Amino acid sequence: MPKQRSKANLVSVRRGLITMWSMVVKNIKNQYRRSVLGILWTVLNPLLTMLVMAFVFSSIFGRGKINMDYPVYVLTGNIVFNLLRTATDQALPSMVNNYDLLTKTRVPYAVFPASAVASALVNFGFSLVALIVVMLIRIPKGVTFHWTMPMLLVPWLPAMLMFCLGLAFFLCTIYVRFRDIKHLYTVFLTLWMYMTPVFYSTSILSDKVQAVLKFNPMVHYLGYFRDVVSGTVPSWQTHLIIYGVGLGALGIGYLVFRLSRRKFILYI
Repeated sequence: MPKQRSKANLVSVRRGLITMWSMVVKNIKNQYRRSVLGILWTVLNPLLTMLVMAFVFSSIFGRGKINMDYPVYVLTGNIVFNLLRTATDQALPSMVNNYDLLTKTRVPYAVFPASAVASALVNFGFSLVALIVVMLIRIPKGVTFHWTMPMLLVPWLPAMLMFCLGLAFFLCTIYVRFRDIKHLYTVFLTLWMYMTPVFYSTSILSDKVQAVLKFNPMVHYLGYFRDVVSGTVPSWQTHLIIYGVGLGALGIGYLVFRLSRRKFILYI
């Protein structure tokens, strides 16, 4: 019996991984279907957004207040926040949109929100290419590459993915019963972005506002990202924060998801 159960679990995991890979490929293809430039937009989108925001805000949030090349500063902010935005936006309706797979295949339910996060990870990889391109262009302006940059992959990325996956589990569970959350979450994301120093420095804010922003997890994830791009090794406290938040979000999100999964078919 234990051997049969282990074999069944392995088969289930394998089936889940195959399904998740298929869904990631499908998500990427659907995102750029009938687009002339296709997947190249995953690189062009962050570049064009960076150009617009750098042009609009460079004179408002002056370079003197930011100890980093401003176009690189804006692009790093967009890359990090877009990873969160894309992962959670796609995960939100993932259970509802895959009703046929839920009812006709024996695939672990967790595959559906996880595939949304994996799709966002693919886009994030192309966004890193855009970041490297911009940094190369800005070398004459004093931008340099630092040995700390591989820390974007480890340890930063696993902590960020745990945070996104935890939110994905939680949001897709809530969406099954309350479809209005899609509209509310869009508004919340906009507020969250402005509460995160994507294109401004927290130094322009009052001490009270800065103290409040410390409770925003994205401030710490973004700060870590910018530190390693700038050649600074984040403190051990920052490592504890990003992993503590990531593990906490993943634990709570998955618990809510697991406790509610048997009712998914009923409400979908």
